Amino acid sequence: MALLNWRSADHYDHTGDKPCVLCTKPTPLRSDRGKPVHKVCAEEWIDTHAPQEDDA
Repeated sequence: MALLNWRSADHYDHTGDKPCVLCTKPTPLRSDRGKPVHKVCAEEWIDTHAPQEDDA
């Protein structure tokens, strides 16, 4: 399972919540690219979309 390190204040938007791009529930969190997304949603997305050994 992917575990992201979002300890940086850059991942928190003090201007308010926006809908998560994956689950649409409100979140003040932002991805590295500035998209609103929960950390757990991002981790789950990475696990689901990561290339598998069998895909090679």
